[in-house]
Amino acid sequence: MAEAITTVRLDLVPLRVHHAEEMAVVLSDPALHAFTGGAPDTSGALRERYQRLGAGSPDPAVSWLNWVIRLRDEEHLAGTVQATIGQFDDGARAEIAWVVGTPWQGRGIATEAARALVAWLGRQDVRTVMAHIHPEHHASSAVATACGLAPGDEWQDGERRWLRRTG
Repeated sequence: MAEAITTVRLDLVPLRVHHAEEMAVVLSDPALHAFTGGAPDTSGALRERYQRLGAGSPDPAVSWLNWVIRLRDEEHLAGTVQATIGQFDDGARAEIAWVVGTPWQGRGIATEAARALVAWLGRQDVRTVMAHIHPEHHASSAVATACGLAPGDEWQDGERRWLRRTG
């Protein structure tokens, strides 16, 4: 289960339905979808999505963990981080992702949040952390590198899999 994670500047707070309205504003820039496709969700659509995420994965072997990124000094949300954890013969694996709203990009927020998430996953005995990143998304590649992930040879839906093995 997701628990609060604190960094120097950030609080990673477990995602709740009541975050939908503020997150709709944070994620409202269509440019955030340049590499993933789609369009910004309304607060109603996010509320429904957050309810589904809060209900958990229908597969009992998979955990969905989601956090909002709160800037402590500015007292508002700036993005999200997430981890999908599954159990495999070689141990737990987590696929992670992050998004930071356009006004807060370029300040190291994604890197700080993703590093904190990877460190937290390590304390949960997750042996492999992975992310799927579009080859032209240089900012996400930099975040992954800062978290100790390296590009692998596998591709999925036009995105390269980045990996970090912890044990």
